[in-house]
Amino acid sequence: MTQSDTSSDQAKPVTRIRDPRLDFYRGLAMFIIFIAHVPANFWALWIPARFGFSDATEMFVFCSGMASAVAFGGSFRRGGWWIGSARVTFRVWQIYWAHIALFFLAATMLAAIDEFGDFQKVYIGSLNLWKFFADPGPQLIGLFTLTYVPNFFDILPMYMVLLLMMPLMMALARINLWFVAIAMALFWIFAQGRFLDLIGLGGLHIEFPAEPWSQRPWFFNPFGWQLIFFTGFAFMIGWLRPPPVNWKLITLASAIVFTFMLFSSVAIRILQFEWSRMIYSDYRILVTKTDFGILRYVHFLALAYLGWVVAGEGGHRLRIEGAGLVARIGRRIVALITKVGQQSLAVFLTSLILALLAGFVLDLVGRSGLNVLAINLTGFAALITTAYLVAWYKGQPWKKPADR
Repeated sequence: MTQSDTSSDQAKPVTRIRDPRLDFYRGLAMFIIFIAHVPANFWALWIPARFGFSDATEMFVFCSGMASAVAFGGSFRRGGWWIGSARVTFRVWQIYWAHIALFFLAATMLAAIDEFGDFQKVYIGSLNLWKFFADPGPQLIGLFTLTYVPNFFDILPMYMVLLLMMPLMMALARINLWFVAIAMALFWIFAQGRFLDLIGLGGLHIEFPAEPWSQRPWFFNPFGWQLIFFTGFAFMIGWLRPPPVNWKLITLASAIVFTFMLFSSVAIRILQFEWSRMIYSDYRILVTKTDFGILRYVHFLALAYLGWVVAGEGGHRLRIEGAGLVARIGRRIVALITKVGQQSLAVFLTSLILALLAGFVLDLVGRSGLNVLAINLTGFAALITTAYLVAWYKGQPWKKPADR
């Protein structure tokens, strides 16, 4: 981390300018997340997560950290720590109610399918909502206190905690940026449950309970995942300088990606590398998704660097030049993906509901190649439509003067 001469935030916050790389890669993550959430979607066998340890979740959290630096960094700079913290907590309040609404919408949709349909499958069971419908009282308390977090609904609670950690990091940055680095490292270490068990400090493991009737924790431990969130935050706000583009780093990043591919799901499934399975059994501590294993971090940073190189300085390669048909199609595709990234929260919420609905439709019509293609493309179109519709509403067209 670099230490600046300012005494306020220890770095000059960025201005509120859309970075095309941020929106593009965040939009790309939205499409991948949709594919991954559609039940028994064989397209999910070929998403980036199957070629390494990290997946679209890392992309989403890293980009969210960058976006948070843009969205909230200015509030801390202009209004001070209290105003910046108030801005963050207001956003958490919005996301909290989005999380609650998402749960009830999904649960109601699945209950309606079970109530009015006659299927061999009980759809509330697809999200393991048996306890909620059998004894809703305790589960409602757990839902509103975030002590009942079914796996399908786990990303937004994690995101809320990450945002709530931001005022702490901004306060530490006022003292010295090394305090931020130390805090990130300590939070991550004490989130590593299996590591702490190995050294006899399992009682110090920090995590949140996911359901009242068991010991299951949140699927995404925010104290582990803050490492990648605040890495993205640090790059965007100026606490970390971006690495230079040179062939040494490109070669190193490529070697990491290729090496990790040998231990991936594809290597095990297609190449039959049985020895690759050991990384997921004997060395699972290094790749755990719940506590954010260190190899996931290394793999993602290598991928992020290559993605940054591909996009070019300022994302200039995303602005495809040329007047030909291919160039025009390329520009249109980039524009659509970028628009989805600009409205990521609304698109993410929509994608989860659409994924459940898509799974139901595929159960009815069958999972032939053509059906799965149609469902995925329809889902993509719905996400794009959602992004443009939300952007239109945010523009408040009713406030604009009417044309005469």
